Amino acid sequence: MDDIKKIIPETKTSVEQSMKNAKEYWHMLGPGLTTGAADDDPSGIATYSQTGSQYGFQLTWLALFSFPLMGVVQEMCARIGIVTGEGLAANIRRYFPRRVLYASTILLLIANIFNLGADLGAMATATQLVLPHWNFGILVVGFGVISLLLQIFTTYVEYAKYLKYLALILLSYVVSAFVLHIHWSDVLMHTIIPHITWSKDQIFIIAGILGTTISPYLFFWQTSQEVEEEIKDGQTTIRSRQLSTTPKQIRDMRIDVWTGMFVSNLVMFFIIAACGAALHGSGITTIKTAADAALALKPFGGMFAYVLFTLGIVGTGMLAVPVLAGSAAYAVSESLGWKYGLYRKLKQAYAFYGVIAVAVIVGIIINFIGLDPIKALIYSAVLNGVIAPIILFFIVRISGSKKIMGEWANKKIPHFIGWLTVGIMTVAAVAVIISLL
Repeated sequence: MDDIKKIIPETKTSVEQSMKNAKEYWHMLGPGLTTGAADDDPSGIATYSQTGSQYGFQLTWLALFSFPLMGVVQEMCARIGIVTGEGLAANIRRYFPRRVLYASTILLLIANIFNLGADLGAMATATQLVLPHWNFGILVVGFGVISLLLQIFTTYVEYAKYLKYLALILLSYVVSAFVLHIHWSDVLMHTIIPHITWSKDQIFIIAGILGTTISPYLFFWQTSQEVEEEIKDGQTTIRSRQLSTTPKQIRDMRIDVWTGMFVSNLVMFFIIAACGAALHGSGITTIKTAADAALALKPFGGMFAYVLFTLGIVGTGMLAVPVLAGSAAYAVSESLGWKYGLYRKLKQAYAFYGVIAVAVIVGIIINFIGLDPIKALIYSAVLNGVIAPIILFFIVRISGSKKIMGEWANKKIPHFIGWLTVGIMTVAAVAVIISLL
């Protein structure tokens, strides 16, 4: 009995310590988690669903393949923001020809608007699956306006917290996959041993997955959010941010970024696996949108999986729309030397919030002019394909420069992976453009 009494306090202490560690871990998560979650937007969900329905488990290895590439690139972006105290576009403007930056920024703005418009349409369509009597147009406008108002009229602290908790909606895709009957041994085999058929369609979809996973809007958002976090902690000048970098700050950032990228690729894996098991195995290979995937999964996973998948589309859309609009606003404002930042009030940064408003409003309009959302995504993919290798080149150069980054410059292995990613994304961009043309 005495032994049992000793064990009970020890167990209680262990549980309390575990809860404390979990809270500290959750507190560390921020820009990395929301950036990774925003990567799995309705457009990405549609791409992953199409991959699973068309090729089964054959391309699940892409989740494992893209994880280190994505992690290294986003860590570079985060480190640039922390060490220099400025966003990505501001750094490119400072160290490279501005004409290249201006051209890339314009293409990014257009690509983000197309993607944003397609996401708003996907959210509205997904909502109609559960609430069929709701009007599509009202839903598109409603989602767009809510997103816009939250960005403009909430403080950065509140807004960042909202995005962080919204990222948890991604767990719905993990749960929905386990509702289905999946032969996980087959999935793991295809994940560990890559297989490509080298057909035109498969090369196109591989390039599409890489493009939607390692995407330019994530680069700008990650870097600027790290700056916003420093400002939130009281470092309101560029110089104070540059002098405040510590090993602990870099360590916490890495935990945050790699957690976010792991979650992003894990969700990709489960969506491909779920659609591969339920849809491809039943001969359904024509998924075009995320809503198509949710509807097609209903007979196999029942109402529970159907509702989870649908909620995921709406939730990730509410996360991705502000990230798409915000990253464009950061890029444009930093490129032109305007005041920027979600920590500023509207009257302090009219131009910055103006870009956000234009992006969201045009994204809404896209859904009313007869532009097919699939075409909007194709245009976005082509533009991102052109931009990504260029911006990646700048990212690797800046993060690898000891003159700019000092002791926080890239180490040899991350630097190599960075240049490898530049090469892979260049090939992917060329593949997408050639396939479309």
